[in-house]
Amino acid sequence: MRGVLARGSHRLATVSTVAEAWSFIQRNVAVDLVFLELKLEGENGIGLLQRLRADCFLKVIPVVIYTAAGDRDVVRQAMQLGVQNFLVKPYRDDYILAEVGKALANPWRNQHFEEEKSFCAMTGLTPDGLRAALKEVHASLQNIGPELLEHIKGENAPGAIGTIENTTTKGEAAGAWGIVELLNEVKGLVEQGLWPAAGGALSQLGFAERLIFAHLNPAVVPEDFVSPEERAKAEEARARAVWFNAEAEQRVPVVAWPQLQQQLDGLKGCPVVDSVAAAFQMAATGHPSSLAPLMDIAEKDPGLSAQLIVAANQVRKGENEPDHEPVENPRICVGLLGEIRLAAMASSLVRVDERYMDMPPCSWTSFWMFQVGVARMARYTCRYLEFHSLESRAYAAGLLHDIGKLLLLRLHPYGFQAIVDFARRRSVPIAAAEKFFLGCTTAEMGAYFAEKREFPASYGVVMRFVETPEAATEDAVLVASVSLARDLCRQNRVGWSGDPNVGGVKPIAETAGWQVLSGRVFPSFNLQKFETEAHAECRQLKRELHGQVHLPQL
Repeated sequence: MRGVLARGSHRLATVSTVAEAWSFIQRNVAVDLVFLELKLEGENGIGLLQRLRADCFLKVIPVVIYTAAGDRDVVRQAMQLGVQNFLVKPYRDDYILAEVGKALANPWRNQHFEEEKSFCAMTGLTPDGLRAALKEVHASLQNIGPELLEHIKGENAPGAIGTIENTTTKGEAAGAWGIVELLNEVKGLVEQGLWPAAGGALSQLGFAERLIFAHLNPAVVPEDFVSPEERAKAEEARARAVWFNAEAEQRVPVVAWPQLQQQLDGLKGCPVVDSVAAAFQMAATGHPSSLAPLMDIAEKDPGLSAQLIVAANQVRKGENEPDHEPVENPRICVGLLGEIRLAAMASSLVRVDERYMDMPPCSWTSFWMFQVGVARMARYTCRYLEFHSLESRAYAAGLLHDIGKLLLLRLHPYGFQAIVDFARRRSVPIAAAEKFFLGCTTAEMGAYFAEKREFPASYGVVMRFVETPEAATEDAVLVASVSLARDLCRQNRVGWSGDPNVGGVKPIAETAGWQVLSGRVFPSFNLQKFETEAHAECRQLKRELHGQVHLPQL
């Protein structure tokens, strides 16, 4: 049934009992047609039909009975109560759609109101004037309930009748004859002194309100008919508006730094893009004969590398090794954790949807290219300058230096998008846009997260000072190497860094990173040769990253 109706862009909701059906219809005045199965859970569907036909409003709602067997007495009883049709299973799609078409040709709700065009011609109202009159009736129904209830409790007939007649007059002026009929019914009960019955009839006022609302707003979909997908889409639209409207509504920063800190503390791990997490989980839970494939995946992804480093160091800490050196290399982390721990970790990774990064020129692929590019060039710089003991750390630090953006993407995906959009429109660095919306930068978020999760301290230093290496009082060479690598990748447009396109090539000697590194090389160091070869290496790396999804083993 659902599939048949979906082809005609109709909506279907199902219930199992007469009580559920009655409650559902009472809540959802916009129901156009009831398909009634006679054999319900412990009940007969005829009971619901009788109840509908006894209601002053629902007596005209169309009902189609469908059942597996057509008992003559039941068919006769149903026909006497008034049904649109009686179908015996198995039914045909075209029969179902034909019944829907009949119900929609003249919706039952319209029978409680005058037809707009003829009523306006007769009364001299404009369509807008008629809508205003109906809205006045709707407002009056919302207000008279408590007042009427007090009159009925006090058995104050004149007061109750006066209140009813006032709203009845408005209903007549608006052609809302179904509401007028209900009010006259309540008035009759009051005049006869049937106070309990009059009090019971007041429950219909709420339905009358919903009836007018549905009549005035036929395009509104009742909540019970909204699909989970539609709810998710509406929630996404609301969340997006919070960020994208913040600038115009002067609600910046949208999130305060203390609140962000609490949210970061609540994360169960470093976020990993869903496609990478899925690949890692497949490899980790497939009883691998070798851990090498897992090492390859790990050392090429910032989020996954971060989580492995955290997990491996927690294991080392739990082993109570005194003064153990922190594990800094993602490949070593894979070996230390082992197959069982890796499989457990893979199934519980904190994931982010890469589609939220699709904000041209930003995308997950371009972001990933920049992170890997910085990692590779940081290692290249250390190797060229003969800081051999830093090569492995420089690669990992370069890979992890911008995990703050992954953290933001997990916590506030539309915040990430709004920041990228703002930076692009205003042609400002991404850090400036982050300050505008967050009051802090994602670099600060990354450094805070690294400190709280007990990353190797040098990686947190790199995150915090990569843009201002001269301010780093510790691990200055490591910070400067990653900073220089960032400048090289930005100038050669390796992936997406978040900053406006750099015009021309800035001499290495003028970069903040080289200002720190220059004091660590021999006076005879050939800077011009290094500069030429570094840019050549960077361009080759760019071609490599664009030419294949996976890097060769490093």
